[in-house]
Amino acid sequence: MTDFIVIGGGIAGLSAAAELATLGHVTVLEREPQTGYHSSGRSAALFEQNYGKPTTRALNRASRDTHAAMSVLSPRGLMIVGQAHETDQFAADMADMDLRRIDMTDARAMVPILSDAITDAAYFDGAQDIDTDLLMQTWIKSIRASGGVVRTGIDVTAITRTTSGWQVNIGADDVLAAPVLINAAGAWADRIADLAGIAPLGLQALRRSMARLAAPGGHDVRAWPMIFGPGESWYAKPDAGALLVSPAEEDPVEPMDAWPDDMVLAEGLARYQDAVTVAVTRPIATWAGLRTFAPDRSLVLGRDTADPSFIWCAGQGGYGVQSSPAAGRHIADVVAERAPAIGADVAAQLAPARFNR
Repeated sequence: MTDFIVIGGGIAGLSAAAELATLGHVTVLEREPQTGYHSSGRSAALFEQNYGKPTTRALNRASRDTHAAMSVLSPRGLMIVGQAHETDQFAADMADMDLRRIDMTDARAMVPILSDAITDAAYFDGAQDIDTDLLMQTWIKSIRASGGVVRTGIDVTAITRTTSGWQVNIGADDVLAAPVLINAAGAWADRIADLAGIAPLGLQALRRSMARLAAPGGHDVRAWPMIFGPGESWYAKPDAGALLVSPAEEDPVEPMDAWPDDMVLAEGLARYQDAVTVAVTRPIATWAGLRTFAPDRSLVLGRDTADPSFIWCAGQGGYGVQSSPAAGRHIADVVAERAPAIGADVAAQLAPARFNR
């Protein structure tokens, strides 16, 4: 028997498990053959604390010191660029994310391929890359150092409430039991809840596609910032000497091993093309990931109202990597019945009790 079963080996489940490992024995169950397969491993992974809903920003701020201590951050910077017809949205984004306007000479000094169609630019030098793999591996090491277990390739087939907690069937013959169950199953979190006899939240998986392009025009892109179009209509981010470009779409899909929609990806690449002087080349690779949101687009962290031994750690959307240290710590605060480090007001806004189910 273990003290905590965590279903889901993405960034949410691993961060929660690492914090819970200080309270007791943890077992993490991941259906795929590797951790972080669906969303965590396909994230653009930028730390920008003014990104997301107010509750997400609170988690971001509370996560900064942990990210720094784990040495997973590196300088990147963030730039928003817009054309004349995008002035209103550009101004709204600049104010919302607290960016400073820069002149186009400075913008092109940072990103020399910006086209003459770009008339506005704003910049924030505090945005940083997150080494997602290092982050996950550090948590896995922490879990194992505390005696915990991370099991991959495990399919949860049934979940039963018992007098002492939860029984989880994995495969045909193996059964695990624990007093507390943490649902960190990402896009599948509502399905895990249904297996456990818990009312779902109405989580929605949204597809986001990505293309890897060769460095445009042979430029060294390593020092370029991450670049957004107004309203997050597209974005581009340097990665390992190439450029990741996304249409930043949010198309509802069923939980799945996502793949890109070619037409959506082409439309996004066309929006990127309008902003730059170098012609888009054939992508080196394309893929898609899932961003899963609760109906109000805030994370869901805390005890289920019908059964307090069922803990939600879900709805991370596109913010799971950067908010994960504080989110994982909060799950441990909830389980240990400690005063929440993020504050009672934020904790209440993240709790499942906000939904009438």
